[in-house]
Amino acid sequence: MFIKNAGFKQSAFLLCNYCIMKTMIHKSEDRGFASHGWLKAAHSFSFGNWYNAEKIHFGMLRVLNDDIVAPARGFDLHPHKDMEIITIPLSGALRHTDNMGNEGVITAGEVQVMSAGSGVMHSEYNASQTEDLNLFQIWIFTDRKGHQPRYDQKKFDEGERKNKWQLLVSPDSSNDSLWIYQNAYISMIENDQDNLATYELKEEGNGVYFMLVDGEAEIAGNNLQKRDAIGVWDFSGELEIKFTKNSKLLAIEVLMN
Repeated sequence: MFIKNAGFKQSAFLLCNYCIMKTMIHKSEDRGFASHGWLKAAHSFSFGNWYNAEKIHFGMLRVLNDDIVAPARGFDLHPHKDMEIITIPLSGALRHTDNMGNEGVITAGEVQVMSAGSGVMHSEYNASQTEDLNLFQIWIFTDRKGHQPRYDQKKFDEGERKNKWQLLVSPDSSNDSLWIYQNAYISMIENDQDNLATYELKEEGNGVYFMLVDGEAEIAGNNLQKRDAIGVWDFSGELEIKFTKNSKLLAIEVLMN
């Protein structure tokens, strides 16, 4: 299933903390783009009709879609299986229903997790009749097939990510995060201009895919603009990040094989 080092053709090697670090850059404009009228989607990794052999996945991270959904439109009931699906609304409101009996609305500041496991059916619609919905949908390979499907959502205090990392998703609900069936961690920070931040690996050997939601930052010697991303792996300890504008940064830490 996994293609070793897929998407790493643009890798660079940087000296950091006395070790050799590997990086890959995904510029915003190099993502796959699809327009379906009611849906405008940007794909960091191969998805749907957009395929790039160099962008299959980053370790256990399979999908990072940046979707804009028109008012009152969305996806009808459809299936998923053996995948951890995390949805983060950036603006607007998402209406969710599934065959497990869950139904509700998820708004900006909330996070939704759905472990598809042995199989689940769900639908997703823009809950507003007038405003667009913008969301990130993240798919992470599960640790094994056949888990009992499950669903959860949570409202996070966005003030708790001001100039510090806020853990949103983990394998063990640490720091009141949502949990999934994989050794993966999703965190977010909203940092002020000219501030420095550090990201410390939760588990040695993992890699981190950073998506700059908004602003401007320097990571591993690379300047990132809004919606640029960088994958970093083969490093230990802490990674220093400099924010040159007020910024919002998403970190997805995953096993690399």
